[in-house]
Amino acid sequence: MSRPLRIEYPGAWYHVMNRGRRGEEIFSDQTDYETFLAVLKEAGALFGVRVAAYCLMPNHYHLLVQTPAGNISRVMRQVNGIYTQRYNRRKGYDGQLFRGRYKSILVEEDNYLLEMLRYIHRNPVRAGIAESVTDYPWSSHHGYVSKAKKWGWLYKEKLLGMFSGVPAKAERAYVSFVQLSDSEEMTAFFNKKNPVSVLGSGEFLEWIKGEYYLEKRHEEVPAAKALAPSIAEIKQAVCRDFGVDEQSLLSARRGQVNTPRNVAVYLSRKLAALRHAEIGAAFGIKKNSSVSSVILRTERLLDEDRKLGRVVGVLIGKFIKSQEQT
Repeated sequence: MSRPLRIEYPGAWYHVMNRGRRGEEIFSDQTDYETFLAVLKEAGALFGVRVAAYCLMPNHYHLLVQTPAGNISRVMRQVNGIYTQRYNRRKGYDGQLFRGRYKSILVEEDNYLLEMLRYIHRNPVRAGIAESVTDYPWSSHHGYVSKAKKWGWLYKEKLLGMFSGVPAKAERAYVSFVQLSDSEEMTAFFNKKNPVSVLGSGEFLEWIKGEYYLEKRHEEVPAAKALAPSIAEIKQAVCRDFGVDEQSLLSARRGQVNTPRNVAVYLSRKLAALRHAEIGAAFGIKKNSSVSSVILRTERLLDEDRKLGRVVGVLIGKFIKSQEQT
């Protein structure tokens, strides 16, 4: 069975959720909650991700985020990985904290953001651990009704603006909205045994099917393969954006890092899902294991180097725009 297709593009909105392994707690005291929020803020600053809502429950969490750079996978790898490290270090544990990779639902911006906002903030009420959203301390609801500077990191203006262009009216409308139960459509969506990974109108679903298959291009998804750029296109784009010639992508000097070449190798796997042998032949790399090492090193570098991450994000965005025009 293939893994779910991760759909990534600049400006995408996601509902993200993860649980503790075997249903165990991932937050057991105030320090745990505060640590996770600190990691979330750090990821926002590092990767440019916008956190619009969150709800932290004892054994799972919900997030509503936008990724201007189209990098949800790297963002969540950072969040889950760093929180696990700090959690284990503090408690003297080791091993996995979460049950696996996060789950994400791509959310249509115009019609479903407010529905998802309410769904996330009402999670404690549905779970029966709070009578109202106001009673639960570990959700971003409190940021939506506060003007305190400590909430400056929360990306709430856009969603409040959907209620009204007048801040006071928007806040009142939000409070009334979140007091209501989830819509029948949202309830039906999340009650499905295996909810689809996209929440949106029929038009949005068709648009996604036809345009965006960036994170993993499985062979069993013919449309995704048709959208994939060729190695020649990837080389040309990398040379243009990094200001190098194509010959420089074909070799690496011992002891020196050839960043443009490594990025081109990484994109050949990420965007085109080419086999390691194909990538190696295109870039003068003899061993498949060496191709794999380049990809892994580049992934780590993109996590650590915010400037390079932005450059690569822009590069991916250009491929997306070219797909839109085909």
